[in-house]
Amino acid sequence: SVTNLFTSIVGNVFGFKALRALRLEDLRIPPAYIKTFQGPPHGIQVERDKLNKYGRGLLGCTIKPKLGLSAKNYGRAVYECLRGGLDFTKDDENVNSQPFMRWRDRFLFVAEAIYKSQAETGEIKGHYLNATAGTCEEMLKRAACAKEFGGTIIMHDYLTGGFTANTSLAHYCRDHGLLLHIHRAMHAVIDRQRNHGIHFRVLAKTLRMSGGDHLHSGTVVGKLEGEREVTLGFVDLMTDDYIEKDRSRGIYFTQDWASMGGVMPVASGGIHVWHMPALVEIFGDDACLQFGGGTLGHPWGNAPGAVANRVALEACSQARNE
Repeated sequence: SVTNLFTSIVGNVFGFKALRALRLEDLRIPPAYIKTFQGPPHGIQVERDKLNKYGRGLLGCTIKPKLGLSAKNYGRAVYECLRGGLDFTKDDENVNSQPFMRWRDRFLFVAEAIYKSQAETGEIKGHYLNATAGTCEEMLKRAACAKEFGGTIIMHDYLTGGFTANTSLAHYCRDHGLLLHIHRAMHAVIDRQRNHGIHFRVLAKTLRMSGGDHLHSGTVVGKLEGEREVTLGFVDLMTDDYIEKDRSRGIYFTQDWASMGGVMPVASGGIHVWHMPALVEIFGDDACLQFGGGTLGHPWGNAPGAVANRVALEACSQARNE
């Protein structure tokens, strides 16, 4: 398990008083060990088949304001974004089950929004319903409710929730046909210091083994930190089956994933429609581009913001192909 892996590699050594600082930059995971893991519940290709969407990146939107909306108003915002042309909308990681919007009410109104937008557009839509909870039992109960309401995808904070909980949820998602979107809340506590901690490429590798279909990976051009070559290095570690060593991109070991499914990178954080040409060039087709304020901040409203993003993505993809 990933839990045992981390217990063995970083369990005690970071606490030695002889060390002033220590950083785990990368690790090579033997293919024989990788084969003991299930990996992503579905993987990139199966996700495209389930959604029937090919030849372009996927578009998402984090519903804002992140806190304070009632369940009904939240569902309305979801509907407007999906109706405008987005593939997904997303619960913010802070949206869980608060007095102003309990999780079951939110799931219900979001399900209604998804059905309505699917009927009007003829496309398969989804909303990342946040199943992160205080106990594994409660988390699986929320996942079961999302499935019962006809949801296609749920969301989990894998660092705050823990790897054991994440692997349990990934197994549930594979068994019940749900996609699993992984949010990386708290990652900067672990990976931001250059001289101490664990680099995000290690967290990305272990997430691929633990299980997840999407993982936030930085944007290169948005508001959150991330160097271009290093970011593309761990994006390849998430998506490709075999990656050669390349120190200039921060890949210190050749990694063979033994045909394990890939994780779709999610670009999110301070991006908007003007970034679209750069995002298409950087990430290509196998990525989910998430514009929160970049959709909902449109002066004409939520649906026109979604239309702008969809038109820009299709225009950039077409220009690249021609």
